[in-house]
Amino acid sequence: MRIQKLLLMTMLAMLWGSAVGQSSGDYEVPRTDWGQPDLEGVWNFSSDIPMQRPQRYGTQEFLTQEEIQERRDAIMAGRRAADEAAARINVPDVPDEGSNPGGYNDFWIETAGLGDVVRTSHIVYPEDGRQPAYVEGANVQFGGLGPDVPGDRPVRYVVGGIDKSGPEDRGLSERCIVGFNSGPPFTPSLYNNNMQIIQNRDTAVIMTEMIHDARIVPLIDKPALDDDIRLWSGDSRGYWDGDTLVVETKNFNGYRQSFGAAGQNYDAVLTEKFTRVSYDTVDYEFTVDDPGTFTDKITAIVPMIKMAGQIYEYACHEGNYGMINTLRGARVEERLISEGVDIGERD
Repeated sequence: MRIQKLLLMTMLAMLWGSAVGQSSGDYEVPRTDWGQPDLEGVWNFSSDIPMQRPQRYGTQEFLTQEEIQERRDAIMAGRRAADEAAARINVPDVPDEGSNPGGYNDFWIETAGLGDVVRTSHIVYPEDGRQPAYVEGANVQFGGLGPDVPGDRPVRYVVGGIDKSGPEDRGLSERCIVGFNSGPPFTPSLYNNNMQIIQNRDTAVIMTEMIHDARIVPLIDKPALDDDIRLWSGDSRGYWDGDTLVVETKNFNGYRQSFGAAGQNYDAVLTEKFTRVSYDTVDYEFTVDDPGTFTDKITAIVPMIKMAGQIYEYACHEGNYGMINTLRGARVEERLISEGVDIGERD
């Protein structure tokens, strides 16, 4: 509880100060031994800002001071209500039959919004902060934590599935192939919103906590991969534009969505920009250009906050064991049904 309150107070302080503190232009970016901007470290991109802007804000990119105050009041009221509810809990020695103990995942949820929390959305282009329309015939698949959804292979979304006949019917995160927030591009989600940048003169390594993937980005003139060589995270090339590290990624394998619930990313081009704007903040900007999916480009800005800790290996054991048990359970249900056993309704 003390940790939660500390995070809350940090968030409120940033609500108050980030509008002016991050806009100052007098910050001098530290340099590496070879003179490049120093981006090294572990950075957290947790956020409680919506990716798409609520329509009521129109083209308004930032909250006003009055709206910031309203948000602060709502956060404090929610915290007080949570504390009061927790104080009333009387845990019995034996839970009531049918009671819901809650999900263990709740413990790990990190949406404290420690970054630039005065934005109305992460998407800054199109100007309305909204995802542009799909082109006719664009591939769109929706998954989720609920029941399986109708669909065909390949399953390009990360969470959920279309069936339980085999692992290929499950989402990419369940298969421990691609994390649900690791991208590229990085998109804030429930937990494990951490990444690490490791630099040397000719290379930058961008390592994600989720699924523990590392992209090795050359910063020198190096031939691009042949078009027939395709990768889950694409082929990245980087260069410096002033104090900004620019990373351009192509050669995706087509088995992932390009952004949100849409696309197949085969022809997508991703441009990422990493700019250190203060000691503890890197502005992460990305642009998705996928003309086979969207009628326009999408650009978003996600502030990342420097962390004092380190990244631990995320080996996706839960998915490995869970996949076996998911498929095993489906085979048991099939056997019981074939034997005439009434197993009731199942998702």
